Amino acid sequence: MKRIVLFGATGTVGTYTAIELKKQGYDIVAVGRRTSDNGFFKVKGIDYYPVDITRPDTFSVLPMDDIYCVVHFAGILPAAMKGYDPQAYIDTIMSGTLNVLNYCLSVKAEKIIFSQSRADSNYLMDQGPIPSDIVKKFPLTGDHSVYSICKNAAVDLIEHYYHQYNLKRFILRFPTIYAYHPNPYFYVNGIRKWKAYRYLIDQAIKGKTIEIWGDPQRAKEIVYVKDAIQIVQRCIDSELDGGVYNVGRGVPVTLEEQILGIVEVFSDSKHPSQVIYKPEKPNAREYVNDISKTKNELGYVPEYDYKALLLDYKKEMEAESFKKLWGSQIDYE
Repeated sequence: MKRIVLFGATGTVGTYTAIELKKQGYDIVAVGRRTSDNGFFKVKGIDYYPVDITRPDTFSVLPMDDIYCVVHFAGILPAAMKGYDPQAYIDTIMSGTLNVLNYCLSVKAEKIIFSQSRADSNYLMDQGPIPSDIVKKFPLTGDHSVYSICKNAAVDLIEHYYHQYNLKRFILRFPTIYAYHPNPYFYVNGIRKWKAYRYLIDQAIKGKTIEIWGDPQRAKEIVYVKDAIQIVQRCIDSELDGGVYNVGRGVPVTLEEQILGIVEVFSDSKHPSQVIYKPEKPNAREYVNDISKTKNELGYVPEYDYKALLLDYKKEMEAESFKKLWGSQIDYE
């Protein structure tokens, strides 16, 4: 049984990953910045440790023996930042990653898996499928600028540790990962807003009219958290030295398909939301990842198309499986 230390285990993707890997038979050590997980992980058979990755002295509580792999999903996100504090990106992503890397060396871990931001490839949007191996760039303005600079620097640190210390590295470029969390809000340039797809789901549940803005055939990459976890698992089991791998399905979903799917799954069939088209409104962003490298080198086969994603998302929403850790939507109002 491979022992995996997962940093960022109380975040959305981290929690789903910890639970699913445990189900698959891995020995999971969950690490998060929260001082308490409210006993959530214990009932899942997982040990939880509170660690501040910006402080190396807090790592002393972690296990030191038989660590095969470290999954590093920790670090502040623009979507979670009220206001603007660029120092937090430097502290949690750059310094934090350096501390995680040194922990990897101290426990003689064989590999690290790290989540890279899609923003390093923004300059390639609208130019066809984006390959895994690209020249990293960053947005020159906006809330993702310093964040992306720090993510890129963290990737460079990891690459250095691979060449210097033979620490295998798997860098996963994440687009938006669709996963149910009771908090329907996020921050854009420090201001709280509805997540777009959560707002659409809310409107569909209420049977309200939904608008399709701009060109309804504009399409983007949409990937479910459980497909992303499959990629993580394949990285753990891979005998390769790693590299950069796109996360996605490689099949873009049009804006029209997105909204009609939400209405079909979440609206009352007797009183479904009316959908109206607003071509005069701005177009949605458009991009898709080339996942051929992820498929060819890791053996990844996406399991969730868009309809399956929505159906499982609805099931998770109704089950509230993570309520003990995250609470309910009412807690975020």
